[in-house]
Amino acid sequence: MASAAEQLASNLSLASFSKATELKKRLWFTLGALVLFRLLSFVPIPGIDPRALANLFQTQQGGVLDFFNTFSGGSLSRMSIIALGVMPYITASIVVQLGASLYEPWKVLKKEGETGRKKLNQYTRYLTVLLTSVQGYFIAVGLEGWAATKGISAVVEPGMLFRMAATISLVGGTLFLMWIGEQITSRGIGNGVSLIIMAGIVASMPQHLAQLFEGGRTGTLDPLLVFGIVIGVVGLVLFICFMERAQRRVLIQYPKRQTARGMMQQERSHLPLKINTAGVIPPIFASSLLLMPLTVLQFAGGGATPDSSSSEWLITLSTYLQHGAPLYLALYAGGIIFFCFFYTAVQFNSEETAENLKRHGGFIPGIRPGKATEQYFDYLLNRITVIGAAYLTTICLIPEIALSQAGVPFYLGGTSLLIVVNVTMDTVSQIQSHLIAHQYGDLIKKAKLKGARRH
Repeated sequence: MASAAEQLASNLSLASFSKATELKKRLWFTLGALVLFRLLSFVPIPGIDPRALANLFQTQQGGVLDFFNTFSGGSLSRMSIIALGVMPYITASIVVQLGASLYEPWKVLKKEGETGRKKLNQYTRYLTVLLTSVQGYFIAVGLEGWAATKGISAVVEPGMLFRMAATISLVGGTLFLMWIGEQITSRGIGNGVSLIIMAGIVASMPQHLAQLFEGGRTGTLDPLLVFGIVIGVVGLVLFICFMERAQRRVLIQYPKRQTARGMMQQERSHLPLKINTAGVIPPIFASSLLLMPLTVLQFAGGGATPDSSSSEWLITLSTYLQHGAPLYLALYAGGIIFFCFFYTAVQFNSEETAENLKRHGGFIPGIRPGKATEQYFDYLLNRITVIGAAYLTTICLIPEIALSQAGVPFYLGGTSLLIVVNVTMDTVSQIQSHLIAHQYGDLIKKAKLKGARRH
């Protein structure tokens, strides 16, 4: 069966793609949804002066705002209705998933199958509305307060009406993006939320690359440094591709069975365990938990009046937690490591896998079926996840530390490259799976037609 699948995969061509009508519909739907996402990033919230906002945002360049603006595809700098992106939804998903692992009533819901999953998704949506409302309100207040500290008013008519309109607009934009992401996952190709994040990063790439090459042309950056960054990016992409395909193959044996010729044959197969089982989820989750509170803090700190009692500690906290600061990097690394182990445990159920092997008569050589097999899987996963967590932490932090030490304002670091490469590989593999399934369907139809003709 595996050899047939490999043969079909090798025979994939443009001809087979042109015949896969369902796949083309899914791809067109995904492309249309991403185009809609990009169009929405240019729709500002009510009561904003775009020119004043652009001047105001230039005074806040650097740090968390630029990094988050890269993730949102420039939506934050334009203060569009989707300025918060899908980060509140991701944060809500983290809280609900943690609750489903720790809170007993939610544990019961998680075990109820599809009904429980729908209930937990409903809780995630409610929490998304709450988080977006709080963050949107503080951003609106911060925009009003910046007029006092920066001398530039991006708000046409400050007041409660503007705050309510901005908050409602941001909540509606985030919920609409959440809905688009769910529709892409069910009716398109790939994971919708990950594709939206990737689309925002890819949209920011030309601008950052142009700034990098312009710096090398004008002499503000050393041309050798620019060349080194380009080589480093290519090397990072190759390293990410290698690590994402790396896996530990566990040998599985089945009892001897009699073949058609009367011979006894023992079946063998392999259970692949990816080195990075959690995929791109840990950096996204860790970024979400850090970026959204820090963005609100940046707006609140920027909008605080100099004589206010809260301004001093807000500015101090923003300094310690700014993008690239040691405390920020430590918290980011800790978040990546935690979510690597947490999401791996969510994705791979050792008890269920061991039980399925035992039910079908499979076993690992030298390991007793049942509890011993479960413990062996846990042992393997813990060792593999250590390597995966070290890989993700290195990819996400080392390039950013190196670029910040070199004084390069280049925000497409390891995290952005990891998300783009990982999501692209996952989407391409899903396209290949659809093509293979389509070719299998054609082969089955041909076999049925030949059988009908013989009869």
